[in-house]
Amino acid sequence: MKISRYISLFALAFLPLSSIAQNKPAITLDEYMNATDVTEARLSPDGSAAVIVTTDSDWQQSRYKEDLWLWTRQSGTVTPLTHTGHDGSPEWSPDGNTIAFLSDRPLPGGDKSADDGGDPKDTEEATRIWLIPMHGGEAYPLYTEDLDTHAFAWSPDGARIYFSITDPLAKNAEDTRKEEWKDVIRWREQERGDVLLALPVSSALKASEATPQAHQEDKPADDKPQYPADAVVIAHSPLEIAEVLPSPSGTQIAFETNSISHRLENPADSELFLVSAKGSPNGGKVKQLTHNEGLEDHLVWDPSGKSIDFLIAAASGSVEGPYTDVQGRIYSLDVESGKITRLGSDFDGDWMDFTVTDDGTVLAAGLKSMDQHVYRIDGSKFEGLATVPGNYARLDAAKHSSALLFTHSGITEPTQVFVASTLTALNDVKPVTAFNPVFAERAQVEWQPYNWKSDDGTPVEGVLIYPPGKKGAKHLRMLTFIHGGPADADSNRFGADWYDYATLAAANGWLVFRPNYRGSSGYGDAFILGIQPHLVSVPGRDILSGVDALVKDGIADPNHLTIGGYSYGGYMTNWLITQTTRFKAAVTGAGAVEHVANWGNDDDSFDDAWYLSGYPWEKPDLYQSEAALFQITKVTTPTHIVGGNADVRVSYLEQSLLERALEKLKVPHTLLVFPAEGHSLDKDPWHGYIKVREELKWLAKYGDN
Repeated sequence: MKISRYISLFALAFLPLSSIAQNKPAITLDEYMNATDVTEARLSPDGSAAVIVTTDSDWQQSRYKEDLWLWTRQSGTVTPLTHTGHDGSPEWSPDGNTIAFLSDRPLPGGDKSADDGGDPKDTEEATRIWLIPMHGGEAYPLYTEDLDTHAFAWSPDGARIYFSITDPLAKNAEDTRKEEWKDVIRWREQERGDVLLALPVSSALKASEATPQAHQEDKPADDKPQYPADAVVIAHSPLEIAEVLPSPSGTQIAFETNSISHRLENPADSELFLVSAKGSPNGGKVKQLTHNEGLEDHLVWDPSGKSIDFLIAAASGSVEGPYTDVQGRIYSLDVESGKITRLGSDFDGDWMDFTVTDDGTVLAAGLKSMDQHVYRIDGSKFEGLATVPGNYARLDAAKHSSALLFTHSGITEPTQVFVASTLTALNDVKPVTAFNPVFAERAQVEWQPYNWKSDDGTPVEGVLIYPPGKKGAKHLRMLTFIHGGPADADSNRFGADWYDYATLAAANGWLVFRPNYRGSSGYGDAFILGIQPHLVSVPGRDILSGVDALVKDGIADPNHLTIGGYSYGGYMTNWLITQTTRFKAAVTGAGAVEHVANWGNDDDSFDDAWYLSGYPWEKPDLYQSEAALFQITKVTTPTHIVGGNADVRVSYLEQSLLERALEKLKVPHTLLVFPAEGHSLDKDPWHGYIKVREELKWLAKYGDN
């Protein structure tokens, strides 16, 4: 791809859409599914450069690829930094001369490390830390051992990198384990916590240049843990260390933990800890900083070193009391006293992201109704700074300047990266990237918010996306497209992938109705909490009331209504086809049809139990009354089903169960199974491509009847 072509075409995205829609062809499925996604972006310490991560589909290799791009203020252009397709999670060195990143790319020479001690049949590389000079040169690994890094951070002086890995066994202990247990999985028993290590950056180049013989001589004794050479133990944790953050002075390290298994069974697995950065043979004494039922994330030290700010995202609890799925909240923790203060509490939307400037100012991205803007937070108060309609995200303030990086998008505007030199320039700054120019070259959909009242009088909002040139038209065939979460919202943001293909459906002639039912974020805590304990029935009534209103207003054609969704959107689709026969076609993916087995198979089981106000044996009536399975005999809607057979968020067996029920009831249906795919369908882009292709075919086949 040529960046210069992107930049020359980017201005087309800002032409008046309605006046040019009829003169352009509709976007094709191939073009749509080739969209580039901006997944990460990090600003250099002085604000003069940025590293950007993009995800694209590699159709020939049947995989997704991640690459790093470099923007510099001096050149004003974005150029490729890496080409392997395996690179992400970049972090700048404190002096801005080196970028560290995570990658499962092969080691130099193409061979796995000689001392990996692993199964020779295993061809997957470990996810290691790599370093690349900003001003040219090849990337090299921080270590070569076959160890997966979970989280990492530079020391403030740039001399060391702190990183967490699963605490490795000594070689003789590992050999004994393999001999005794073979390939048997000992559920829970075999899980091990993490070790936090420090490794001098100077060791990386030395290790990369070492001969195989020298590397072999550096191996630890068979009765010692297999740490990388020169590594210093900072701390041990019985849990996974998911985020690492050295203090500004470099004397202490804060870290956040997660469940080892990544199953959310106990919110107490997610807490903040503090340890000395000195290190010792057995690690330093760890101090626990938080004790609550919120899932802390996104740690940022205040420049003074006295406090740590953190985010608890929507549907991840809070620090104020028992676990509750409120909207996203930002907190500040005084490290010495342990006191936690909620920031920006006057905002009744959803805090999604934040950063801290060099003078300690907290800037946050908050979702309210259709737009996600940038706000300056002062105690409980907030002030809007960046308010152009659309979605601001991925905020990153420079450590030693007033520069701020962010992304911005809209329903018809692909996500781009922006870098503002000062906070006063946020609304006027130009993008530094110009990805996905094809969307400006194709006929544009149009959209508007839509408001109605649910059957109990509750105000509800959603989005209507019209086919090109059809805004204001009446009696349109309609797809009710339900977002997942449920703690999410369909707002003025760009989406173009297997999960969010609303604008492609609109380009194919569908009026797309995207309801933000109760349980959605961006509408206040009372609204997001309104889903409990009626996990599907209350949101279901919100959605059906919206469909009724659109039919009554003459916008939707009652004879051509369809419905679909994935994840929680699949839950709702499965439920709603038991509540009405008005939908002519349904497309559902990764959605449960009952809640008992789904709770038992789900990696997010604690949250599932919260939504239904108890465990299955505590609330058996709710688990049954809120399940589509026990009303499945009402279904007449032809239903297309998809799922990944490695999904641990919503078990593939839920889709199998739905398919078997529809088979017995002789309801037209089909089931597509994506091998080795989890909930996010992130293994093979062909799976997502086929999903969208077949769902659009199904909607056309039955929805036009």
